[in-house]
Amino acid sequence: MRHRKIKNEAERLAEHHRYLIRDPKSFKGNWSQVFQNEHDIYAEFGCGKGQFIIALAKRNPNRNYIAFEGKGSIILRALEKADKEGLGNIVFVKEYMRDAGDYFSEDEISGIYLNFSDPWPKDRHAKRRLTHGRYLEGYRKALKKDCCIEFKTDNHDLFAFARDEFERCGMELLESSLDLHRSELEARNVTTEYEDKFRAEGRKIYYCKVRVQK
Repeated sequence: MRHRKIKNEAERLAEHHRYLIRDPKSFKGNWSQVFQNEHDIYAEFGCGKGQFIIALAKRNPNRNYIAFEGKGSIILRALEKADKEGLGNIVFVKEYMRDAGDYFSEDEISGIYLNFSDPWPKDRHAKRRLTHGRYLEGYRKALKKDCCIEFKTDNHDLFAFARDEFERCGMELLESSLDLHRSELEARNVTTEYEDKFRAEGRKIYYCKVRVQK
């Protein structure tokens, strides 16, 4: 999906410097300093306009959240929402996730959310999927023992691929649904913008939660 370029994007992003981390790699191993507390840290890779991660931050004031999104015009909307809410337990990174090890030390975070990631449907692009094994190994190192990855998508093929990759990497399947919003799983209660749109169109949402074992 193409997104319209925003006028004065850099200046508007700078207005939200409280929430936007300019040099995220410099905080590797020291994210607790950003939040000035020792609460558990959770990360979303590909947060879009921030509806999901901001809802979690509001519900869980004793948890910290880091949201990644590479597109400036999109993350700006998330920054505006966080600023409006006056949240103190969330920050944003305007970068695409390449390797979790670039940003996090081993055992630094307590959970990862992957919501409606780009499916990269062609086989030759499989390694670009955020659920490919090369990403999963980075997540494993960054996550504390027995912590979880939660994954949502509207793409059946991507869901099947992700399930296979989770299993291949030795991650334990805890929850799974081929139609999340017809299930009783708690994950259906916090949605993304895409999720709301797809549900309104009658599309199924696929979901799974896996535990990382070390």
